[in-house]
Amino acid sequence: MKRQLILPLLILAAITGFTSCSSKLNPLSSDYVKVTPQPLEVTAMKIPVNIDATFPPKWFNKKATLVVTPVLRYDGGEAWGTSYTYQGEKVAGNNQVIPYEKGGNVNMRSTFDYVPAMEKSSLFLTFEAKIGDKKVALPDVQIGDGLNTTSTLVNPLTANSAIAPDAFQKNIKQAYDANIMFLIQQAELRSSELKKSELEEWKGFVENANGDPKQKVNVEISAYASPDGGQELNDKLAANREKNTNKYLNDQFKKSKVDVPVSAHYTAQDWEGFKQLVEKSNIQDKNLILRVLSTYTDPAEREKQIKNISSVYSTLAEEILPQLRRSRLTANVEIIGKSDEEISRLAASSPKSLTVEELLYAATLTQNNSQKAAIYQSVTQLYPKDYRGFNNLGVTKLENGQVADAESLFSKALQLSSKAPESNMNLGLIALSKGNLSAAEQYFGKSGNVPELNESLGILALEKGDYNKAVNYFGNTASNNAALAQIMTKDYNKASSTLNKVTDADATTSYLKAIIAARTNNVNGVVTNLKDAVSKDKSVAAKALNDNEFVKFVTNPQFLGIVK
Repeated sequence: MKRQLILPLLILAAITGFTSCSSKLNPLSSDYVKVTPQPLEVTAMKIPVNIDATFPPKWFNKKATLVVTPVLRYDGGEAWGTSYTYQGEKVAGNNQVIPYEKGGNVNMRSTFDYVPAMEKSSLFLTFEAKIGDKKVALPDVQIGDGLNTTSTLVNPLTANSAIAPDAFQKNIKQAYDANIMFLIQQAELRSSELKKSELEEWKGFVENANGDPKQKVNVEISAYASPDGGQELNDKLAANREKNTNKYLNDQFKKSKVDVPVSAHYTAQDWEGFKQLVEKSNIQDKNLILRVLSTYTDPAEREKQIKNISSVYSTLAEEILPQLRRSRLTANVEIIGKSDEEISRLAASSPKSLTVEELLYAATLTQNNSQKAAIYQSVTQLYPKDYRGFNNLGVTKLENGQVADAESLFSKALQLSSKAPESNMNLGLIALSKGNLSAAEQYFGKSGNVPELNESLGILALEKGDYNKAVNYFGNTASNNAALAQIMTKDYNKASSTLNKVTDADATTSYLKAIIAARTNNVNGVVTNLKDAVSKDKSVAAKALNDNEFVKFVTNPQFLGIVK
């Protein structure tokens, strides 16, 4: 009897011992797991996670193989991260070995693609375990709760899009020249010079400008002597040439009843004119002459050194010096353009009567987006080969939320001018709004020095998760996007200052202020700003209720009164 009783007991003990040994993987406590960041955070539309886990001593069975996978679970779905496999000391394989006696530390990294439904989510570790060939069930371990989605508040379509500028000049300044030439060492006005068609045309131009109420004109006389001949002689020559020319013009204007201001001056030795003519010439030893001019500053020494260059002096005397013995007549004309009131009126009533520059300028005279659109529409019809009309019309569409129409117009502008920097930048913003960062980067690379480009690059940096670079690009820009970059770098004072400067503040402006208040434990700021945000956009209430930024306030009656 005793023998019969002992044998079953021994078998039972062996079975019990085997079972205990084979299932020696107990549930892993979350106390052995550290997750960063905590809570998780969306960066560049991804959710990166770093997991440091510890397998305690005598936990990891020597014959065990363990596959660990992080899983992000949310309402309506789950996302699986990167799996990591670990093994015990007696397992043949190439995975990280966890010692039984000492245990071990492991690091796991995963990245999940963000979708909006993940706003309320929790992170778990799941396990596939076996000892030898036998599977062992281990429960999932929750290691994180909540997801910070603040970075997703970036909005490329609220950035300043690029207007192609006009080249309109209200007053156009022009200068018209004519020359009266003199013989060597003479100051008398020759009949042949005074009858030149060049001079007659110049006088006619002055008369016409003087008679036009939309033009202002003044005349300048500049008399010169060539550098040869000595300072004293040339000073006298140039002065007499100025005097004679001035008298002649005043007599001519008196006869023609032209009343214009006349100023006169002379240059005794026109070394500057001499240098310019030599530089443009093909004469022998040209560089040697120019070197003399740069080496010597004394006029007499210059003249002496140049005369010593006997090989070219005769050429200078025949080709260069005669061109410097002159009186230059300059008519400075200012054409007075249409007034702003006149341009605005004609843009609305008779756009055909305006030039393309005047029309483009007219659009800058109104803040009404519909009026701007009408003017730019006129530009596209009257000047269909000018890309600026299509680009700027696209900007008005973008401001109205007509993204598809705007994209089509920007593309049309690029067809007319493939290098149109403004259109490239604007298409980059639209690419950003679609999440196509690589296309946006290519467009921005073709945007040249468009003034609005830095703001767009700031948004691109925000979308990439490079928040410090975004802050630098935004500079002093006062926008929601700029403030968001400052929030992401935890510069809450700067972000608050930026938001207070935002013109046309909207629900997002107030919502960002509420986030700053939540992060700085300002309950009144959370309540006041959320209330303002919800008053501007009722959908904000549901967002705030699920937003991890406000998780500390979900039991606050004032908070609940706003979001529910």
